[in-house]
Amino acid sequence: MNRALIVSPEGETCELIGQVLAGEGFGKTAHAASGSEARRILGRDTEPELIVINAPLSDEFGQELAELAAEITSAGLILICGSDIADDVADKVSDSGVTVLAKPLSRAVLSRTVRVVCASRSRMMGLKKESDEILTKIDEMRLINRAKSTLMQYLKFTEPQAHRYIEKQAMNTRQTRREVAMRILATYER
Repeated sequence: MNRALIVSPEGETCELIGQVLAGEGFGKTAHAASGSEARRILGRDTEPELIVINAPLSDEFGQELAELAAEITSAGLILICGSDIADDVADKVSDSGVTVLAKPLSRAVLSRTVRVVCASRSRMMGLKKESDEILTKIDEMRLINRAKSTLMQYLKFTEPQAHRYIEKQAMNTRQTRREVAMRILATYER
C-alpha cells in the first residue's frame, strides 16, 4: 500500500489533495500542518512514496522543506504554490526533482501530476536498484582480482591458474567466489 505525506494547513486544498491521493491508491496518508511537523515525520523510519507540500505553511514557505525532502528521501515531491510565484519557485527547485503546481488547483491536474510523479519515481527506483547491483558486482570483481593477485604473489600462480583455483574452490566448497576470495585474502594478507 502506498504511503504519502501531505504538508498543508487545513482547508479545501488539503481536503482535495487527500481525496486525489486516496483515488490514486495511497492508503496510508500522514498529514502535517507545518514544516517542523513534516520534518519530524520524515525523521521516522517509514519513508513516504509521495510528499505533497501546499505552500505557504504556518512556519515557513515550503520550498526549503521540499529541497530537504529531496535530499533525504527518494519520495516523489509536489510543491503547490500561488500562480504568481510558481515559475520562480519551479526554477529554484527543479534541479532537486520537485514538481511545482500553481494554484488554483484542479482535481484533474493534480491527479495527472500525481501519476506522472509516481511513474518517474518508480523508474528512478528501478535505475537505482540496477545501479546498486552493478556496484555490488564491481566490488566483487575487485575483491576477486585482489585474491588472484595475492595467489600470484605468494603461490606464484599465473593469472589463469589463480582464476581457475578460485573457481574450483568455489565449486568444491559450495561457496561463492566472493567468499573464497575473502578466505584467500584473510589467509595471506595479515
